[in-house]
Amino acid sequence: MKYKDYYAILGVKKDAIADDIKSAYRRLARKYHPDVSKEKNAEEKFKEMGEAYETLKDPEKRAAYDQLGSHAAGQEFRPPPDWEQQFAQGAGAFDDIDLADLFAAFGQRPGRRGGGPPPPMRGHDFEAGVSLSFAQAFNGAEIQLQMNGLEWDENGNGRRVPRTISVRIPRGVTSGERLRVPGKGGAGFRGGPAGDLYLEIEVADHPLFRVSGKDLFMDLPLTPWEAVLGTEVSLPTPAGEVSLKVPTGTRAGQKLRLGGRGLQRGSASAGHLYAIVRIEVPSVVDEAQRDLYRKLAATSNFDPRAHLEREAKL
Repeated sequence: MKYKDYYAILGVKKDAIADDIKSAYRRLARKYHPDVSKEKNAEEKFKEMGEAYETLKDPEKRAAYDQLGSHAAGQEFRPPPDWEQQFAQGAGAFDDIDLADLFAAFGQRPGRRGGGPPPPMRGHDFEAGVSLSFAQAFNGAEIQLQMNGLEWDENGNGRRVPRTISVRIPRGVTSGERLRVPGKGGAGFRGGPAGDLYLEIEVADHPLFRVSGKDLFMDLPLTPWEAVLGTEVSLPTPAGEVSLKVPTGTRAGQKLRLGGRGLQRGSASAGHLYAIVRIEVPSVVDEAQRDLYRKLAATSNFDPRAHLEREAKL
């Protein structure tokens, strides 16, 4: 069996805490996901990262992995003599299996007890990282995943089986979410139930909309006169264009709410869309426009800095 340095693969130290391991995996997943990455060997790296994360995120698997000792990456090795009794009873010979298969089947291999037939066994759970566009996350999407998951053969041994799995992503998912899809994992052994599929969701950023929980935020540029006089503007939303009334005397940084225009999950109430006002000043004006600004300056008694001197006094 060849050794794989899971810590080096994720770029973390051996004493890294669980949150650091998860953060490292998510960062690398965004970089190497085959659907979006332009990196060389992205698919291979993504698979390798998933294998490392699957082991190190589980405290029991991580403890078992650490007990294998330190070896050079790719080096042939055998677990210590007492390792099988402690961590992998009934795992069989180590010569013809892969380290990934060993930990995928960790603690689950159907064994024979008292000479009788092996009992029914639940199938393995599968895990996959899923990168979605903002539109897919907002509206929901049907996606297909190419899996190479571990399943039981007729003798109760683990083997890698390529499968194409169709999954419906519900609307309103967000980055960092972990979705469970029941029954989409590996097939059960001797009539046991199928395992589940767990999806780690990553949603691409949108150039306009920012996500916070179920709510969306966007910038709304206004001219000074629109902010002072009030106006009505056409505003794009993920569900289509709407008309938004801007009240008179609107200030920079003010939030204008469009109720129910945020993310929605199932039949639950939708979040809101907030337009954050940003006052834009024209950088180029002609002489007639400049004259209007001079007249405004001469007649206005508005002083936005009136509070500075008062608040500066100790």
